[in-house]
Amino acid sequence: MNHLAVKVAREQKHPAAPPSQKPQRKRRLRLTLAEKLLIVSFLLFVFYAAVHTVSTQVQIYELNKDVQKLESAIDEQKKENNDLYVEVQRLSAYERILQKAKELGLSLNENHVKVVQD
Repeated sequence: MNHLAVKVAREQKHPAAPPSQKPQRKRRLRLTLAEKLLIVSFLLFVFYAAVHTVSTQVQIYELNKDVQKLESAIDEQKKENNDLYVEVQRLSAYERILQKAKELGLSLNENHVKVVQD
């Protein structure tokens, strides 16, 4: 018991000093090979998805540009067709045909007119 009393007395004389803090070394994160492969494969997948998305958007842009060119060409063709239709209507007017026939020396003889029925 004597030793125990001496030990208690020493502790009372010297209060327990807080344990000195050792400088904390930063623990490096250690990854296993499987975790490294998993991270690399995930990053490769994200890169592939990004590239695939961008390439799809480029294709969509090009197709939309082609569609707009075709729509423009269709509009121009419709306009030209309409102009030609108006020209046909003007040229096929009865008065104009009669005038051209008189200019070419033809005459209208109603005895030689035949009516054709369906």
